[in-house]
Amino acid sequence: MTTPLQSPEIQAFATGFPLTLLHFGVTLTILFAAAALYVMLTPHKEISLIREGNSAAAVSLAGVLVGLAIPLAVSLKASTTLIELALWGAAIVLVQLLIFRLVDLVLRGLPKRIQDGEMAAAAMLVGAKLATALILAAAVSG
Repeated sequence: MTTPLQSPEIQAFATGFPLTLLHFGVTLTILFAAAALYVMLTPHKEISLIREGNSAAAVSLAGVLVGLAIPLAVSLKASTTLIELALWGAAIVLVQLLIFRLVDLVLRGLPKRIQDGEMAAAAMLVGAKLATALILAAAVSG
């Protein structure tokens, strides 16, 4: 007779949970590193603007986080190794940075518009980022 701690379910959890935490930690690290890189590469300083109460900057940065998280979540499901997860993460970050540049080309002066609190520009950027995130997520899942 097995004790409850020796049940296959408990053993599977004990084996799988540390791996789950590792993959979660790596993905979360990629998300925050990607967001930090994004903030450093964009001409406007979102964190400072948000601290000053700029809603457009807050919406824009929230769109960045969600736009990165959606395909990262799918790549977490689709990846079989941490290296594969990191490679997908790098590709996702690159594409999302390119989307910022494309929206900037279309709207002309996107960083200034966000600095000025223009919600229409921030909404357009978020829409582009989320649309791209969904397409990237589908592409990653194969």
